[in-house]
Amino acid sequence: MRDCYCTVNLDQEEVFRTKIVEKSLCPFYGEDFYCEIPRSFRHLSFYIFDRDVFRRDSIIGKVAIQKEDLQKYHNRDTWFQLQHVDADSEVQGKVHLELRLSEVITDTGVICHKLATRVLECKGLPIVNGQCDPYATVTLAGPYRSEAKKTKVKKKTNNPQFDEVFYFEVTRPCSYNKKSHFDIEDADEVDKMEIRVDLWNASNLKFGDEFLGELRLPLKCLRQSSSYEAWYFLQPRDNGNKSLKPDDLGSLRLNVVYTEDHVFSSDYYSPLRDLLLKSADVEVIYLLLLFVYLLIILKAPINICHFTSEVLELKLPEILADPFFFVLETFMNLYIPCACFHPCRKDLYLYALMPVSASAAHVLGEVCREKQEAAIPLVRLFLHYGKIVPFISAIANAEVKRTQDPNTIFRGNSLTSKCIDETMKLAGMHYLQVTLKPIIDEICQLHKPCEIDPVKLKDGENLENNRENLRQYVDRIFTVITKSGVSCPTVMCDIFFSLRESAAKRFQGDPDVRYTAVSSFIFLRFFAPAILSPNLFQLTPHHPDPQTSRTLTLISKTIQTLGSLSKSKSASFKESYMATFYDYFNEQKYADAVKNFLDLISSSGRRDHKSIEQPILLKEGFMIKRAQGRKRFGMKNFKKRWFRLTNHEFTYQKSKGDHPLCSIPIENILAVEKLEEESFKMKNMFQVIQPERVLYIQANNCVEAKDWIDILTKVSQCNKKRLTVYHPSAYLNGHWLCCKATADNTPGCTPCTGGLPANIQLDIDGDRETERIYSLFNLYMPKLEKMQEACGSKSVYDGPEQEEYSTFIIDDPKETYKTLKQVIDGVGTLEQEHAQYKRDKFKKTKYGSQEHPIGDKSFQSYIRQQSEISAHSI
Repeated sequence: MRDCYCTVNLDQEEVFRTKIVEKSLCPFYGEDFYCEIPRSFRHLSFYIFDRDVFRRDSIIGKVAIQKEDLQKYHNRDTWFQLQHVDADSEVQGKVHLELRLSEVITDTGVICHKLATRVLECKGLPIVNGQCDPYATVTLAGPYRSEAKKTKVKKKTNNPQFDEVFYFEVTRPCSYNKKSHFDIEDADEVDKMEIRVDLWNASNLKFGDEFLGELRLPLKCLRQSSSYEAWYFLQPRDNGNKSLKPDDLGSLRLNVVYTEDHVFSSDYYSPLRDLLLKSADVEVIYLLLLFVYLLIILKAPINICHFTSEVLELKLPEILADPFFFVLETFMNLYIPCACFHPCRKDLYLYALMPVSASAAHVLGEVCREKQEAAIPLVRLFLHYGKIVPFISAIANAEVKRTQDPNTIFRGNSLTSKCIDETMKLAGMHYLQVTLKPIIDEICQLHKPCEIDPVKLKDGENLENNRENLRQYVDRIFTVITKSGVSCPTVMCDIFFSLRESAAKRFQGDPDVRYTAVSSFIFLRFFAPAILSPNLFQLTPHHPDPQTSRTLTLISKTIQTLGSLSKSKSASFKESYMATFYDYFNEQKYADAVKNFLDLISSSGRRDHKSIEQPILLKEGFMIKRAQGRKRFGMKNFKKRWFRLTNHEFTYQKSKGDHPLCSIPIENILAVEKLEEESFKMKNMFQVIQPERVLYIQANNCVEAKDWIDILTKVSQCNKKRLTVYHPSAYLNGHWLCCKATADNTPGCTPCTGGLPANIQLDIDGDRETERIYSLFNLYMPKLEKMQEACGSKSVYDGPEQEEYSTFIIDDPKETYKTLKQVIDGVGTLEQEHAQYKRDKFKKTKYGSQEHPIGDKSFQSYIRQQSEISAHSI
C-alpha cells in the first residue's frame, strides 16, 4: 500500500498539489484546480509521488501532455498511462544561437571550412533543487571525431546571458597533421557531422552536474558563408535504444479544460453581447409603462411583486388598442430619461412576453454539453453589466414552472442551479471568510478526535467523548451560520428572494417550499461544500490532514441535513451512527433558527449592511522577502516569512500565529508590480511599493506570484496616492538597475499596470467573457443548427414531439428561431474577424523568433493549417 499525492506542473514548475491519499493503490483525489496561466509553456505535466514513513517522497511516474494536444482532451475524462521519469527527459527552456560556416583560404591557397558558434543566451531553464547555475557545452561531433568546448558558469539565474563564441575547424588541408586532428573529410562525412549544444546545472553534489536539455543541428543544414541566428527549444537527451515499459506504473484519470482566447476590442462584440444581455430583460422589459397604465385605469393599488407577464396575457390586445395608452406612451417617452426607459414601439410589447427559453443565454445552456461550461461566462458577463439578478430570476421562474414535485425543486444540474452556484462562488467568498474561517482554523489546529463510527475508532479513543467534540463543533458552526444573515451579500439575497417568490407561487399548497428553494442552495451548495473542502474555497491554504478531513466531512453532513428542513431527517442518513448522532439536534429550535435565517436572507426588505468592520482575511502563506532596511545597520538578506493579507493591512511574521514583524496599512500600498529577475537573480519576484521603501518578495511559483499581485492590486486600487509609474528593477549599489538613476526617490521609468476595478470579487472583463461565449457557440455550431431544425419542425408539425429534438426546451419556436439566426450571424462575423487576425499574425511571425522558437510544434501545426487553407483557396 502507498501514500500517494499528485502535483500539477507547467513544464517542471509545480503550481498545485493534491492531498495525500493514504494506504491505497487506487487513490481517488476528486480535486479541481483552476488558474490563469501567466507564462508560455510546452507541457502540462502531472507527477505521482509516494511518501514513505520517513516523509521522503519518491516519484512513481508522470503524465506529460503537450500544449498543442490539450484540445484533444478538452473537458473529457481520459485515462493516461504513467510514464517513467528520466532525468534526461525532464527539460524545458530555449537557447539563442548564431551559427556561421565560413570558407578560409590558407597561405598555400588551400580552402578549408570553419564553423563559428555563438551561444547568446537562454530563457526559462528549470530550477533544480532550488537553484540554477547553468553553463553550456558546445560539441562538434562526427563519425570519427568529437571536439567539445564549454562556457562559463552563470550563477543563480535560469535566464543566463553567455554571449560566447567558439570556433571549430570542419575541414583542414592535408598538410595539417597535428595530433587529434584529421585530414580533409569527405563531403559525405561532413554531411554526417552535427553541432550539439548541451545545457547543464553546475552542482556541488557528488552525483555530478544535472542535465537541463540539448540541441542537435546537422551541418548539412548550413549554407556556406551564411549566418544563422535563431531561438531553439531544448530537447530531451537521446537514450539510444533504451526502452521502458510504462504498463507497470498504472494510469491516471484526468479531466483537463484548457482555453486560449484572443480578445478583440469591445466594439467587435457589441452585436453578440447586446443579444446576450437581452436575456435578462425578456419578462420585464417595457412592463413599467404597462404597470403605470393599469395603475391609472384601475385606480387601485397593484402589487408590483405579482405584476408579471401572466397578468397581462389576457389584457394586452385591449390595452394596446386603448387611445389613452397611446397618450401615456407619448408622455413617458418625453419625460422619462432614456437610461430608464427604452423608446417605445408596439411590436416590442409582444417581446415583453417572450419566454426566457427563447433568449440567447438560455440557448447557450441548451447546446453546451455541460451546463457548467455555459454558466461560468454567462454569470460573469451578467455580473459585469449588473443584470445577474433579473437573468437568474427569469431562468429560475421558467424552471419552477416546469417542476412538478416541490421536493425536487432546483435539485438537478440545470442552467439555473449552475448559474446560482457560480454567482455564490464569486459574490460570496468574503462571506465565507467572515463566517466559517475562524472555526475551520481552530478545527485544523486542535485536531480533536471526532470519529463516531465505532468501526473506525482508534486505540484509546472514547466514542462518547468523540461525539461530544463533534456536537460542539456542529453547534458552533450552525450558530455562526444562522446568525450571519446580515452579512450575506446583497446580490445573493436578491436572488434568494426571487427563488422564494417563484416557488411559493408555483406550489401554493406547500408552506415549506419557500424555505427549501433557498436552503437547497445556501446550505447544500454553499456552506456544506465549503466545510467539506475548505481549501477549494480559500478557507485554508492547504489540504486538511486525513483526521481533520474526516471531522469536516461529518460536520458537513450534519449541517447539510439541518439546513434541508426535511421531515424525516434521521432517515436521510445511510449510516446508523450518523442517525444516532443526529438525535442531538432533533429539537424545534434548530428548525426555527434555520427558517429565521432563510427568511432574513430572502427578504426584499432586508437591511443592507454595505460594510463589515471586522478584518476579512483575503490570502495568506509562506513566501521569501528581502529586508526592507527599516533598521539602520541591518543586513538586507532574504528570509522566509508567513504573509497575511486582510482588507485592512498586509503583514508578515516568522510563523503562522506569531506576532507580526511588520504591518503595512492598505492605504500605504502605492503599487504592486512584478520585479525583473535580473535584480536578484531570482524568479517569481514582485514588489510592494510604499511611500518610504519597497518590499521585495519571492513567491513559490508563477501562479502564486500572479495571485498575490492581483489581490494586492485590487485591494489597494482605490488608494488616493497610487503611483502611475514605477521602477521594474531594484535599487542596488547606489542606482536603479532599470534606468540607472542614482537618487532612490527618482520617479519610476515604466507605467504601472492599471485598469483593475476596485471590487475584489468582481474583477471581470466583459469582452473576454463574450469571447468565451463566442467560442462555445462556435464549438457547438452543429447543435445550434439542429435546434433551428427543431424550431422549424415544431412550427409546422403539431403532433408528438420527434425524439431527435426532444432534448431541447423550446417554448416559442418562432422567437427561438429568430434568436438562433441572430446568434449564428453574430458568431459567423466574429469567426471571420478571427480568421483575418490569424492570417495577419501568420504573415508577421518569424519561425525561430523568441516567441516561436524552432521546435515549437504548436506553431508548426498552425503553419500546416495555413498552408492547407491557402492551397484550398487557390
